[in-house]
Amino acid sequence: MDYETGLRIQEERLHGCVNDGKECVLLLEHEPVYTIGRLPDKSSLRVVGALPYPVFETNRGGQATYHGPGQLVGYPIIDLRTRGRDVHSYLRRLESLLIDLLRAFQIPGTQIEGKTGVWVEDRKIASIGVGVRKWVTMHGFALNVSSDLHGFLNIVPCGLSGVRMTSVSIESKREVPLEEVLEMLTPILRHALEPASLVRRGG
Repeated sequence: MDYETGLRIQEERLHGCVNDGKECVLLLEHEPVYTIGRLPDKSSLRVVGALPYPVFETNRGGQATYHGPGQLVGYPIIDLRTRGRDVHSYLRRLESLLIDLLRAFQIPGTQIEGKTGVWVEDRKIASIGVGVRKWVTMHGFALNVSSDLHGFLNIVPCGLSGVRMTSVSIESKREVPLEEVLEMLTPILRHALEPASLVRRGG
């Protein structure tokens, strides 16, 4: 799915959730794109004109990242008005559910204090950045599944100079299909973000 379409669907779902409290998690696979958060420092994009894919500025937190085929993107539209109005706690919950997912693949995912996302030792396997409007969330997480991480080579991922990116396939030493990860993730998401519904959209 192209990024603009995914963003439009998020906006529609967020607007609905603000009005009726109906939560959902959008699960997508994007066409190649770079996104960057609302911070004024855009240096993590390096030379924008030299990037091979489109760039979108978003209202999420965080620096530059890459989305593309072989990456599972989750956009939880969650009503924090009923969940404690605590964005920090929500970010930690997203990290925890991804760590639970990685455990199913015998991958030891961890949190690093002060660095949002999920790590395998010093390698970053999942990026997290959210936006919040009227206490309803949008944007979310991007889990690298495929071993093809070429898109990250043109940027400073998440503004972390020298960071090494990794993926479920690299850590598993086999090419893991996205559908296999989705199958494992579904019950974890249902448990962690109940009663939000899961919405799978095509690539």
